[in-house]
Amino acid sequence: MPPRVVSLLPSATEIVAALGVQPVATSHECDYPPSVAEVPSVVDSRIDADASSAEIDSQVRASADAGGVYRIDREALAAADPDVVVSQGICDVCAVDTVVVEAAIEELGLDCELLTTDPHTVGDVLSDIEAIGAALGREERASELLADLRGRIDRVETAAAERPDHPTVAVLDWLEPPMVAGHWVPELVDLAGGAYGLADTGEASTPREWAKIREYDPEVLVAAPCGFGLEQTAENRSDLLDREGWADLRAVRAGRVHAVDGHHLMNRPGPRLVESLETLAAILHPEAFDAPEPWMARPLGAGGRGV
Repeated sequence: MPPRVVSLLPSATEIVAALGVQPVATSHECDYPPSVAEVPSVVDSRIDADASSAEIDSQVRASADAGGVYRIDREALAAADPDVVVSQGICDVCAVDTVVVEAAIEELGLDCELLTTDPHTVGDVLSDIEAIGAALGREERASELLADLRGRIDRVETAAAERPDHPTVAVLDWLEPPMVAGHWVPELVDLAGGAYGLADTGEASTPREWAKIREYDPEVLVAAPCGFGLEQTAENRSDLLDREGWADLRAVRAGRVHAVDGHHLMNRPGPRLVESLETLAAILHPEAFDAPEPWMARPLGAGGRGV
């Protein structure tokens, strides 16, 4: 009998599903694999996810006075009767914080294990897969999954290292205000054959003055706003295109600006982080790697065309 698992963030839901366990409940944002679409949600958000980049930022700031971004549906959580609850401690904007989850479990008197993920590097993500596999009694499946993921990472790293150029890269995981992606992203860029000079591996994603990004003047710029697919990024592209000096950036002049799905890729530290790596490698070295599928990434031209 598989354990009854409640997953409170999309990356954990993907890990649990990849280990062969169907969650009995998830968060409102969990949408992959498709089989979780009909699973009850025990979390909802006070944020309008369809708003503009600037409006969402404002809503997040205001939510601090309303009890935070997320609310746990205690009745739904009790009905799920979990054996294991998977939460996170990396970002209280990305998913419900572990402290809130602990309080709900204690209040409801649930007899379950609370497993908290807190990844900041690619290695951390792989360790989370191993830990969740152990908690669910799926050690063998976790080992197989990790072998596959590590093999794909090694193949990208080896091929990228052979390329004669390693362009400077900036990845933005928010547009207004501009935020430079941290955590595992600098490592992904390095593995994909690029140079990432705006943040170190493991460093938190942080807002940056546009002047600093202009000064860095990357050869490749990737827009991957957290929670945004390509269409929503396109709707908010004026946050970049209207900035002073945009047209003068080397990446823009060379036509090397790309939008990457920031909802399913880049910002979701689960098995598909390796797809994010493969996507970055194709952007940085298109002559050496297969082009990503259209939903993953598209060029963003100097005039905003392409997304």
